[in-house]
Amino acid sequence: MNSKYLDLLAQKYDCEEKVVTEIINLEAILNLPKGTEHFVSDLHGEYQAFQHVLRNGSGNVKGKIEDLYKKVLTEKEIKEFATLVYYPEEKIKLIKNDFDNERELHQWYTVIIERMINLISYASSKYTRSKLRKALPDQFVYIVEELLYKTDEYTNKEPYYTKIVQQIISLGQADKLIIGLAYTTQQLVVDHLHVVGDIYDRGPEPDKIMDTLINYHSVDIQWGNHDVLWLGAFSGSKVCLANIIRICARYDNLDIIEDVYGINLRPLLNLAEKYYNDNPVFRPKVHSDKIVSEEEQLQITKIHQAIAMIQFKLESPIIKRRPDFKMSERLLLEKIDYDRNEITIHGETYSLENTCFATVNPEQPDQLLEEEEHVMDKLLFSVQHSEKLARHMNFLMKKGSLYLRYNGNLLIHGCIPLDEEGNMEKMVIENQTYAGRELLDTFEYYLRHAFAHPEETDDLAKDMVWYLWTGEYSSLFGKREMTTFERYFIKDKKTHKERKNPYYHLRENEEICSKILAEFDLNPDQGHIINGHTPVKEIDGEDPIKANGKMIVIDGGFSKAYQSTTGIAGYTLLYNSFGMQLVAHQHFNSKEDVLINGTDVLSVKRLVDKELERKKVLETNVGEEIIQELSILNSLMEYRYMK
Repeated sequence: MNSKYLDLLAQKYDCEEKVVTEIINLEAILNLPKGTEHFVSDLHGEYQAFQHVLRNGSGNVKGKIEDLYKKVLTEKEIKEFATLVYYPEEKIKLIKNDFDNERELHQWYTVIIERMINLISYASSKYTRSKLRKALPDQFVYIVEELLYKTDEYTNKEPYYTKIVQQIISLGQADKLIIGLAYTTQQLVVDHLHVVGDIYDRGPEPDKIMDTLINYHSVDIQWGNHDVLWLGAFSGSKVCLANIIRICARYDNLDIIEDVYGINLRPLLNLAEKYYNDNPVFRPKVHSDKIVSEEEQLQITKIHQAIAMIQFKLESPIIKRRPDFKMSERLLLEKIDYDRNEITIHGETYSLENTCFATVNPEQPDQLLEEEEHVMDKLLFSVQHSEKLARHMNFLMKKGSLYLRYNGNLLIHGCIPLDEEGNMEKMVIENQTYAGRELLDTFEYYLRHAFAHPEETDDLAKDMVWYLWTGEYSSLFGKREMTTFERYFIKDKKTHKERKNPYYHLRENEEICSKILAEFDLNPDQGHIINGHTPVKEIDGEDPIKANGKMIVIDGGFSKAYQSTTGIAGYTLLYNSFGMQLVAHQHFNSKEDVLINGTDVLSVKRLVDKELERKKVLETNVGEEIIQELSILNSLMEYRYMK
């Protein structure tokens, strides 16, 4: 090992005892049970439902409470206590209103603080004291540690512990302590969170999800196709930007663009008002709990048409300059007979309805009007100068990747493009052929390059980000073509169908899943592929656990737009030292419903895989890092202290 590096390290470990202590500590940690991993996917801006799942740890919090108090508390009391842990600030206010006098309230505080301390002690039983200390509320670390580790076998300190609790209450600190302990519990029941793609689009509050993730104690993200669209827009891709505005208009979420991220839509509205009228297929999908005036709906409808036509125009030059994308069939504006209002696709001619071609020049249909170019320039400038969006996109890039190999499992939002025989699909990029893991690595390289160089225009990297959204061999799209145009303008629904990559039926095959795991250097006998992207239609009997447990699909429909077809409101996955459990969630009504009625949104947990022996930290990604640290520390011992 490099002697200069060891000399620098010796400044931190400046005596033999410090090195020895750290080696002993790390060796011991390797033998602890692995922490609980929590997997969520396809959140699509549904912040309230996501918050609830995060706070209850997909049932982990209540499970710990039941382990401790099932024989002591009634079912109603367990629900009350669990709700207090989920939403401590709001629940404390409700509970305090029920007390007639201060003495009763103080008695309640005493009981709850003791229960909270017991719960934390139980939830932290597989962690080091150091790790627990970092999770405790800062202002109460000393007090909580005294209560956690109290021993009074000789009854010498009983008045001491009693006085601590009494003083907390009398000094008006009980609420703050209980709130702090509740959040500590939430952190302890989940060691690490995986977000398997699609934080953005459809739902109303993706920004709040991003703020939550930024402040979460341990998280990684596998980008979804919608996330990449936002990354592409921030990286300078106008076609990606047009797509996100179109989707926000479609789902009545333009306030995310304008109010949350501060992007001025007035120039786009002015353009839309000039060229477009009402159009039924471009009317927004208004949320059931939101009141939108007729005037607002009409404005959104016009914006929706304006940005959709800009999007279609922006796609054409990319398709023409990138023959490797093999998307010439999508040059739809050039396939229109504007006099007859017809289009010919795949050899068949269809009449067009609800058209909005006022800004299209039939002689040069992909040409933007000068006004359209001016609007897109302004929008892009505004996007790239939004401080809040920059913070969110930088975090998404820092914590994200197209796929992740973690603790023997492969986490990927979309798919591994396959042919019908189960072979990895090949794609030619710049005269080089890529497939499988190498293709995904190449996609990620271009995405990171585009993000790092927003000043470059019309470059391959930016075009590749758009391809990830819509291309046939994209691991995020996973379909032959995106039929957005057809769904707007052609009545015949056979043109709307988007044929999925063979991956989506081949993933039922255990042999295919084992082949994919091997492609990513994972053990096909022990590993799993954890997927999002395609909602599991449980209502039709579809099973999220496929290929004899090798494949687990956890998109069950957090997005309200999907819940009528899935029949549930999302799957999540838990993986602790004992094995994996899949959790199905029912529709989340509201936080108020949970607070008042103790309603939870969990369905039955299903065992996916049970470990034959309890898995230790030694067998995890964290364990690999610790082993590397131990190797360095042992080298330091030999270099400095064992000569």
